[in-house]
Amino acid sequence: MKIRLLAPAELQHALHDGKEIALLDVREDGEFGEDHLLFATPLPYSRLELGIAPLVPRKNVRIVLCDDGASGVAQRAAARLAAIGYSDLSVLDGGTRGWKAAGYPLFKGVNVPSKLFGELVEHAYNTPRITARDLVKMRESGEDFALFDGRPVHEHHKMTIPGSTCCPNAELPYRIASMVKNPKTKIIVNCAGRTRSILGAQTLINFGVPNPVYALENGTQGWYLSDLQLEYGSARQYPEQVDTAALPAQQQAARALMQRFGVRTVAADEVAAWLKDDTRTTYLCDVRTPEEFAAGTIPGAQHTPGGQLIQATDQWVGVRNARIVLIDGGEAVRAPVVASWLLQLGCEAHVLEGGVGAGLAASPPANPPLPAIPAISAAELDAMLKRGACTAFDVGASMAYRKAHVPGSRWSIRTRIAQDAEGAPPPIVLIGDADVARLAATELLDAGIRDLRLFEGGAAAWEKAGLSVEASPEIPADRECIDYLFFVHDRHAGNREAMKQYLAWETGLMAQLGEQDKSVFRLPAH
Repeated sequence: MKIRLLAPAELQHALHDGKEIALLDVREDGEFGEDHLLFATPLPYSRLELGIAPLVPRKNVRIVLCDDGASGVAQRAAARLAAIGYSDLSVLDGGTRGWKAAGYPLFKGVNVPSKLFGELVEHAYNTPRITARDLVKMRESGEDFALFDGRPVHEHHKMTIPGSTCCPNAELPYRIASMVKNPKTKIIVNCAGRTRSILGAQTLINFGVPNPVYALENGTQGWYLSDLQLEYGSARQYPEQVDTAALPAQQQAARALMQRFGVRTVAADEVAAWLKDDTRTTYLCDVRTPEEFAAGTIPGAQHTPGGQLIQATDQWVGVRNARIVLIDGGEAVRAPVVASWLLQLGCEAHVLEGGVGAGLAASPPANPPLPAIPAISAAELDAMLKRGACTAFDVGASMAYRKAHVPGSRWSIRTRIAQDAEGAPPPIVLIGDADVARLAATELLDAGIRDLRLFEGGAAAWEKAGLSVEASPEIPADRECIDYLFFVHDRHAGNREAMKQYLAWETGLMAQLGEQDKSVFRLPAH
């Protein structure tokens, strides 16, 4: 099929016409993070067919694909999507370069609409905040306060403010009564940077908790940049069981929140009808904890922890103006809280009556079939590499390759694997996740390279077989690591300059926002 080119002005209009549209940037994560359109959803070409179904479940929805305007990867992605049944496909003419040339802004970073939303929330609500030094003074003076980390458990465990307890944002209103008994106790919410600190604190304020509530300005990064020590390996987290005596008051507060923000509940039979409607997209989002989700959920629902769904909506929802149905445990506290924020973020969000026990079921989206590749064992690959009887490409993450890889292998990625393999001695052995390798294999097969093998599991499987891996801290070179966004990720490794750059980026987002794009957000007037 012929893929239509969409002019920048046409796309800008389409993004604001109120109809469903999926704007997918198919470059790799590092490229996307350097410059992209505000409402673009990242879907790297290296994982295209693996990620498309959950992000864009309806195959006849409008899809616009974007790259830098020079690589041609958007056209390649369009052809791949057409081959698996997507029917309304366009490519942004000129990609990000054409967009910029037309006078529209580009944004750095990840989860930008949600990050921008956090800054807008602080501005609209005047969310109270304290600095790291303020918190130190509170400790030294013996003030009564409770400190909560609004991030998921694994992020909290990696590093946090000393003494904080992990309670992801959407869990805070549901579990706070079990953790803070005195209404005069000050509550402080932190995250790694700004967004979840702001949203966590404002969530409790909007929910009507009587305690004084504050966001910790700049989170763990602000703490570290103030020359204070972080805590590593904390296992403190929210209680699994809530105080049932407090639940009626919480439900009443949730109903008041729903009325304030116009949150609508929806019955299972209505959602079932939505799921059969091929003119609209409906997402089922279970906002509970990982443990609750693992214990059982509605078939076809995706796990979207509530606080994460707000701060990284584009990770799960690829279609703008789609319906989002939120599912909690039936307590009708967490789903209403998340819905109140999604509505302000500009989404259409509903709360499923009865939560996970509503008796609803949906068919989970299926990935398309991938080419079969003969497997090769570690011993076989080791022998072939020593004889120079094959060419091995590691198609895993570039940073993982730097840390450890099969000796004699080279790093590559789907967008350029065919070019890298041109003229290489066969067989071509692909190393890494099986599905990612099979997607890379499609490029080789299209290039006429048929002699392929798969070594699944990468460096971990190699070591498990008793063989030694090697590291290459400078290879691939930074410029080749198109799957890695240095300024976002290096801050987690204690890079002070990366932290400063990240915080400056986050606080500077509002200055880039045009009036038409700002109108998408539905926050109260300042």
